[in-house]
Order: sequence, then C-alpha cells, then structure tokens
Amino acid sequence: MRKALLDILICPRCLPQEYRLQETISEGIKEDIIEGTLTCHQCGAVYPIRQGVAFLDPNEPAQPRTQNRYETTAVVASYLWSHYGDLLGDELATDAYTRWAGLMAPGPGACLDTGCAVGRFSFEMAQKFDFVVGLDNSHAFIRTSRELLRQRRLELALPEEGLLKRPETLVLPDSWRTDNLEFIVGDAQALPFAAGTFAAISSLNMVDKLPQPLVHLAEINRSAKKIQAQFLFSDPFSWSPDVAPEVQWLGGKMNGRFSGRARDNIIALLEGKTADLSPAWKVERDGPIWWKIRTHSNHYEMIRSCFIKATR
Repeated sequence: MRKALLDILICPRCLPQEYRLQETISEGIKEDIIEGTLTCHQCGAVYPIRQGVAFLDPNEPAQPRTQNRYETTAVVASYLWSHYGDLLGDELATDAYTRWAGLMAPGPGACLDTGCAVGRFSFEMAQKFDFVVGLDNSHAFIRTSRELLRQRRLELALPEEGLLKRPETLVLPDSWRTDNLEFIVGDAQALPFAAGTFAAISSLNMVDKLPQPLVHLAEINRSAKKIQAQFLFSDPFSWSPDVAPEVQWLGGKMNGRFSGRARDNIIALLEGKTADLSPAWKVERDGPIWWKIRTHSNHYEMIRSCFIKATR
C-alpha cells in the first residue's frame, strides 16, 4: 500500500464518525508498505496490510470470502476479458471502458473507483487525475489489479471450452502512467476515506450488487468534494432479492419508496429532490453503454448499463 494513502484513511467501522488510522510498518520499500497494520484507537479495530494489500473491509478485514463467486479463478478471467479484451485485440470485445473514461474530464485531485473489479477504469483515470484509488471487496480482484499495476503485464488463461484454455498476455500501453495508482480491499458501503477527499468518484455496475445501495450513494456523496467534483454512475439495474431485500432497491418495483425506474430515481436523488444527498449534483449527461462478460469462447453476456454523469 502506498504511504500516500495514510493521510486520507479513516476507520470504516466508526462511520459516520471519522477517526484516523495509525500505521505500524513491519516491512516497507520506499513509499510502499508491504507488511503492517492500520489501527483505530477509538474502536480498537486492526486492519492488516499483507503483501502490499491493505484490507479495510470492516466486515472481514483479513480473510478472503472463499464462498463468494468473485473470488474464483473463472470469474477473475471473465472480468479480465471484459475489462481488457480490447487491449488483447479481441474483435468481440466492447469499447465500454474507453467510453466510460471519455465521460470524465481530466483535472487536479484524487479519484476513487468504487467496485473497481480488475481495475480497467482505475488505470484509465490514472491518466486524468493526480492520484487514483481502486476499491473492491474481492481479494482476488484486488490482488490481480495490483499484480498488473506492479508488472504492467499479466499472463491469462481464458476458458475456451470445458477444460480447454487459451493463453494470452495482457500488456499495458507504454504511455499509461501507473505510479499514481493504488488498489485496496474495502466495502463500497463503508468507504475508509475522510469526507470531501475526492475530486472524482465512480460507481460502475455495482449498485444492484449491494445489500444497501442507498448507503453506497450516501458514502460516495460524503467522500466527494462539495464543489468541483465529478461523479460517474452506471448500472444495468438487475435487482435481485438474493442480493438485497426489495425495500432497499432504488427502482424496479411498483410500490413504496423508489418505485418506478431506478434511472429516474437516482437522478432525482443526485439533483437534491430528496433530502438524502447534499449538496446536490447537476446531471450533465445520461444514456446507455453496452458491455460484455465472457464465460468461454461460445458464451457471452451482453449488458446494457445506464450511465449518469454528474458534477457539482
């Protein structure tokens, strides 16, 4: 973990109160912490740093969730193709991540990519902002992202059919800056950052995967600067009671709060038409972006993700 993060990290267990974490470094290399801990002296929580990865998920800071599908090799491979298929020269890949990146104006300050998965949008934002943090609660995603960050290349084994796999080598473009980027394990519903830290924040294809999506938006609102900030949201709104109870959905239902379409409800939230998010955002653009997930060479899932770009 880069030492540059120390000034902005807070204890996610103590939210909404903000208490700085105290670092103990047992092994470091220049500006990186390889082994150590981050301790909250208010609640006593201890968050480990292991092999350069900071584990700041307040629910399970140290143990990988082996029962979670996002920790499996197959899903990591699927997301790597989804994020970087165009860099691999695959004619079936979409340009979704370059299109999302194109919606963000470059500027000074830090950027946070919540639910970063295997990191493509974070790498894109590193070309536009002074410092970028990618956050995800999947240990496998974060370790993969950090390996690509350190090595600038990654050996892949893409499933072809059954037990057959196709080897590929992913190489980042020579022109891409990577010295201003870090990836950490954390919870998008309890962001471990001080209020008003980020000049830009993203939430791509994850709000319908969270138990408390409104809490996630509130955390983004808290962590963003009150002025001169950008927010990029995108989601297919695949609501499921297996992920969150219907009462927590931000759309896709006929009755109760947030009935109707989620796109309309989230725009209303951002524009301050409810009392949930303050100060309000100005929605500049919205529309669809198509992206793909690849399971194997004969099985793809095409997804229509609805983006909303807002500033304040």
